[in-house]
Amino acid sequence: MPNLTAELIPAMVTPFKRDESIDHEKMEQLAVYLTENGCDGLLINGTTGEGPTLSFEEKVELVKLVKNAVRGRNVQIMAGVGSNDTNKSVEEARKIAALGVDALLVVVPYYNKPSQAGMIEHFRRIAQAVVDTEIVIYNIPGRCGVLMSPDTMLTLHKQCPNIIGVKQSHPDMDQVSEITAKLPKDTWRTWCGDDSLTVPMIACGAYGTISVLAHLTGKLLREMIQAAKRGDREQALKLHIKQLN
Repeated sequence: MPNLTAELIPAMVTPFKRDESIDHEKMEQLAVYLTENGCDGLLINGTTGEGPTLSFEEKVELVKLVKNAVRGRNVQIMAGVGSNDTNKSVEEARKIAALGVDALLVVVPYYNKPSQAGMIEHFRRIAQAVVDTEIVIYNIPGRCGVLMSPDTMLTLHKQCPNIIGVKQSHPDMDQVSEITAKLPKDTWRTWCGDDSLTVPMIACGAYGTISVLAHLTGKLLREMIQAAKRGDREQALKLHIKQLN
């Protein structure tokens, strides 16, 4: 069973000051606010948090800042890493994992358009470099230009047990269903990567969501997720519509 149990993980924005430096106070306040409003996980350095444009030093700074802000609270920490450079991704993963995060969110290599075999090699090398840290694949073809297949996820999960799930940012319920059918339920988790698709993805077997909307409606989202997971379609749909409005 994966150690990463968080169902609602906001992809945290990164507050900046006018001089473009990180606003430490606002970041700490946001982390605490999210944990008090329905979120049981926090994602730092994702694309919503300007991860692709942050320096490595800023990424380390943010992880330390948030960890300290929520110390003693019942919340898990995920950090975004990765690029289309395998060696650089391995180095970044090692250094961020050493800070003591609960999981890494590793993006599928973008721009290069790797084959499925290339994706396997890329993720295998990262996973083997951080064997004590769980990894969630970030599958977002609209940004990366390529889509990781469920068979590739299965191969990676078998070869690297610390690869335990996927953030699925692709509006294809057939693929979500295929992931649910092929990946072992007791050791694999799928998180929805698009707020508006949370309910249908859970209906197809997803575990939770990595969310942007949670910044505004965390408690409602958490309630919606739990309603969807217990099969209360009417309540889940009601909460879904309420947040759209």
